[in-house]
Amino acid sequence: MRIVFAGTTEFAARAFDALCDAGHQVPLVLTQPDRPAGRRMRPNASAVKRRALERGLDVHQPASFKEPGALAPIVAAGADLLVVAAYGLILPQAVLDSVRLGALNIHASLLPRWRGAAPIQRAILAGDRETGITIIEMDVGLDTGPILARAVLPIGEADDAGTLEDKLAELGARMIVDVVAKFAAGDVRPTAQPAEGICYAAKIEKQEAVLDWTRTARELSRAIRAFRPIPGAATSLGGEALKIWRAQPAEGSGAPGEVLIASVHGIVVACGEGALLVTEMQRAGGRRLTAAEYLRGRSLVRGARFGALRKES
Repeated sequence: MRIVFAGTTEFAARAFDALCDAGHQVPLVLTQPDRPAGRRMRPNASAVKRRALERGLDVHQPASFKEPGALAPIVAAGADLLVVAAYGLILPQAVLDSVRLGALNIHASLLPRWRGAAPIQRAILAGDRETGITIIEMDVGLDTGPILARAVLPIGEADDAGTLEDKLAELGARMIVDVVAKFAAGDVRPTAQPAEGICYAAKIEKQEAVLDWTRTARELSRAIRAFRPIPGAATSLGGEALKIWRAQPAEGSGAPGEVLIASVHGIVVACGEGALLVTEMQRAGGRRLTAAEYLRGRSLVRGARFGALRKES
């Protein structure tokens, strides 16, 4: 089939590679405009753009489909199908209508649970025990289209947003190849999404990643996993900004944020309920450190206090 592919992240790039390797023609790739990145803030191409250029494919990067001429390259591609994965731009009806058979979306949740921008992080934050991939036929709603395929993936106790995204990317790549083959054969049976269980996965805001030590140890442990690797769970200690990368619930009680134990095995910090054993952290501008490395040359006594960072004005 002739497929226009729309995606931006590494999650999307896995599906893009799978479709190309399955022999489908991709006359056009849509991805977000290059973004400044790194210390020098140089323009950085998306994972999908890099893969597309390696394959010698045409790339279109509109900032919005309200731009004059943004739709023209899609129409000119004469595609049978539009496949969308982690693209990041809202697609108006005109885009969905510009390909012969419509558009498919690879979504990283078990729809209708966690419609929206951050389904992986929200599933971890909520303590969900499973997630998955849902492939839908797109309409103009926010992840509201009928379901074409659905597969469940357990969320392990050690999973974070990075490991879970990697697993879901592989699952989504396999599934989209199968669904597109069925589409080509006319063997698709869309099913309307259930009216029950709808919830939304809002975009993660930076301030959400600041740890609130009045929350329970289990909630904070999930937050650290949900915000790893991006943006990282933030806190402060003695006025110093820190990121907490690894921690787990532990025994202990005290004032929220209070250091109960500081040893080579980790730093036990009291929470609103229970305590957290912090085992990996990072100073601003530094490298990630084990608790033992962090404590070398630093005396951290019982009663020292972790706290929230000041909100940016």
